[in-house]
Amino acid sequence: MTQSFLSIRGIRKTYGQVTAVKNVTMDVAEGEFMTFLGPSGSGKSTTLYILAGFQDPTDGDILLKGQSLLSTPSHKRNIGMVFQRYTLFPHLTVGENVAFPLRVRRVGQAEITDRVKKALKLVRLEGLEERKPALMSGGQQQRVALARALVYNPPVLLMDEPLSALDKKLREEIQFEIRRIHQETGVTILYVTHDQEEALRLSDRIAVFSQGEIDQIGTGRELYADPATHFVAGFIGDSNFINAEVLSNTDGNARLLLPGGTVVDGVPMHAGKAGGTSASLLLRPERLSLSSTRIDNGLTVTIKDITFLGNNIEVSTQTGNGEILSVRLPFGHEAISGISRGDQAWLSFEPKSTHAFV
Repeated sequence: MTQSFLSIRGIRKTYGQVTAVKNVTMDVAEGEFMTFLGPSGSGKSTTLYILAGFQDPTDGDILLKGQSLLSTPSHKRNIGMVFQRYTLFPHLTVGENVAFPLRVRRVGQAEITDRVKKALKLVRLEGLEERKPALMSGGQQQRVALARALVYNPPVLLMDEPLSALDKKLREEIQFEIRRIHQETGVTILYVTHDQEEALRLSDRIAVFSQGEIDQIGTGRELYADPATHFVAGFIGDSNFINAEVLSNTDGNARLLLPGGTVVDGVPMHAGKAGGTSASLLLRPERLSLSSTRIDNGLTVTIKDITFLGNNIEVSTQTGNGEILSVRLPFGHEAISGISRGDQAWLSFEPKSTHAFV
């Protein structure tokens, strides 16, 4: 069996009666970009701080190349860290900030000069060695922090919400730079964010955290197309949920009764139970079809609003039970012609493109 580069084994963290992290287990490959994604309080940052050595776990272990890190102090783990706040020394120049980890490690001056120059070139800040952080933009300061974290060639780089203080345009620019730097250096990155779009843009794989546990680990495509839980389905991508009755469930393929009497067969069922159980059916907005003419086995809805969003059109519809369903259609789609607010319409979908959760 091949030894994992980084292994997190059964990590648990409690504060008195509160359990912040529950049995977090995963393997991270060398050179992988793994993102911890979840809402505030889900345990993702606590797990990262335990990896960094800033907190001790109540139970569990962390192995790097087969060796436990728990007995190694944080400053000796040789792990890079980039925070939301840049934590740059304001009285030092850019070059001195980047050189700081090397001076602590007593690296020779000639090598320091060479490494600082290479690190600043990597983050595209070459020639700014003498500038003070206060004279730089937020994006530039975060690049300096990234250069400082990479200058001593750590095997693992931890990043905790590093871009949340930046505006949207700048955040997207730095996301592109982080992805480029990861590809150029091959450093293993563990990245914490609550932003699903950021996670999808950056990651090789994503660990979705909820209430201190990992609900699912997978690529962005896997999490979107085949969510394991109701939480993952609602957190990754845009989602509609409607209530349904499970008429039968055979080998994970359900027959459902929808509001208004529509029956659909072959819906993927998660945590399946016997017939007669109520379920929540996931319907992705872009996988719904809309028609102004009656469709057999379609959902009857009323058009509540139509919003032009550039390359697509968002249609808000309401079922007879009062449930609001969003439909996303490409610009110019023929289904929009002749449909106005207040009109009746019919929704349809491919059962295999949906998921039912009980």
